[in-house]
Amino acid sequence: MTEQVHKRRKRYKGTHPKNFSEKYKELNPELYPETIEKVISKGSTPAGMHISIMVDEILEFLDIQPGQIGLDCTLGYGGHSSKMMEKLEGQGHLYGLDIDTIEIEKTTERLRNKGYGEDIFTPILTNFRNIDQVSEKYGPFDFVLADLGVSSMQIDNPERGFSYKKNGPLDLRLNPKAGRPAYEILKDLSREELEHILTENSDEPYADILAKNIYSFIRSGMEVETTQQFYKIIDKTLNFITDKNRKDIVNKTAARVFQALRIEVNQEFEVLYDFVEKLPLILKPGGKAAILTFHSGEDRIVKKSFKELKNLGIYEDVCRNVIRPSKEECHRNSRAKSTKMRWAIKAKYNT
Repeated sequence: MTEQVHKRRKRYKGTHPKNFSEKYKELNPELYPETIEKVISKGSTPAGMHISIMVDEILEFLDIQPGQIGLDCTLGYGGHSSKMMEKLEGQGHLYGLDIDTIEIEKTTERLRNKGYGEDIFTPILTNFRNIDQVSEKYGPFDFVLADLGVSSMQIDNPERGFSYKKNGPLDLRLNPKAGRPAYEILKDLSREELEHILTENSDEPYADILAKNIYSFIRSGMEVETTQQFYKIIDKTLNFITDKNRKDIVNKTAARVFQALRIEVNQEFEVLYDFVEKLPLILKPGGKAAILTFHSGEDRIVKKSFKELKNLGIYEDVCRNVIRPSKEECHRNSRAKSTKMRWAIKAKYNT
């Protein structure tokens, strides 16, 4: 009989772990379900996890039937995929796309451990702008879902550089093995280009002065290779604000700036334009598509595309009023607050 080696937990200062890598219970949800539920009940997201948003609303609209073929364009943590496969009841197939080389492996293993084998689930490492290529091989599809939000696993991991709250490399790439990190791109942007990015990608009210100061700091030789270095520039730029809520104003501004830069790094609007243009081509007649957006820029693109294609008779029906998560869900998951859901149904025949 082989003697089992006891593994000591990670050591950390104080009574509770603060750093991402130290939260060993949250990073192992299957082993510590009580801890996970406790964190979620407080309205927080456990480290390394992602709480799927608007699951009930999505499932109600898609009305998935056993034997159907579906596509989850943004696999992420696999929460939506898992619930959609439950509806398939072992018949049909779901394909899941992701460009995150790190998370797609973890999620595939997670879903395999839940019993979703190769007979019902296939992960595909690709950008969802390539749905036409995926459909040529596996489609067309009865139902399609695209959740455009950045996964909590990416936001919370300081090594990915998605948040100003923890120090790490200013990276912001959804696929850490492709493209250029944010800190490299920043160095090549002109003041005018940066202002345009802040305005277009996040409706930033301080875009002018932020672009001017960020550009000046970088040109003066100031290092901006980490999230905290970048945050300090934003903080210094807003030193004229004397409001008692200054800290909150700075943090909300930083969140918008990081969002705008992330969109630029990953060319997210260009990807979305490609996606909505190709979407009806991969749906079966009567096929359904649901899209979750998280800021006004994304929602405008989806709304306009759905409306235009409905007028052309390509979609039989589209969501007239945006659907939002319930107050209860927003309380349980604060990251759901900005979510908007829109849907479309492909015409059974072209008019």
